[in-house]
Amino acid sequence: MATRKDAKEELTTTQREHQQAVNKALDETKDVINVTTREATREIPQYTRKLGDIQEQTIKTTREIADNYIESQKEIISIYQSVWTPFVENANSRFWYYISISPKGLAETFGTVVSNFADNVIATTRLANNVVSANMEQSSITLQRTKDNLKEFSRLGINAARTFHEASNDVVTTVFSTAETGPSSRPTR
Repeated sequence: MATRKDAKEELTTTQREHQQAVNKALDETKDVINVTTREATREIPQYTRKLGDIQEQTIKTTREIADNYIESQKEIISIYQSVWTPFVENANSRFWYYISISPKGLAETFGTVVSNFADNVIATTRLANNVVSANMEQSSITLQRTKDNLKEFSRLGINAARTFHEASNDVVTTVFSTAETGPSSRPTR
């Protein structure tokens, strides 16, 4: 017949084997997570490059839109200038005291409007980039806080498990010590 000591040692061996199996499974999971995070880290330059490419493309496209628009307006003004110039010169010579309109002044004003439009598009692109950067920074802060909070929750879980373990050991010790001290005081039938 197995003694209580042998049973306790067998239980301890079984517990140790179970603990080793659990530790092995958790270590393997940790290794898989490490591999996955290393792979994700290697992809960061690719994402950074893509974001930079998008920003560069936005700026380049804005410049091309403004350039194309200005060139088309130059042609339109040139076409209509042949009609406008004699009319404006005639009007200026007759009413120069009252009105002074020149194609050059109109073109300069128009150029200023187009230039301001391009500046506004670039400024909007900068604002969008700043929003993206701010959101990325906020995401980083949120991740850090999540990590810290989960670490604290893990610590609380470990403390709760230790408390439960100590309480269980106290109960078991009390039960065994009561059983060893004497026969049961249960009434017999």
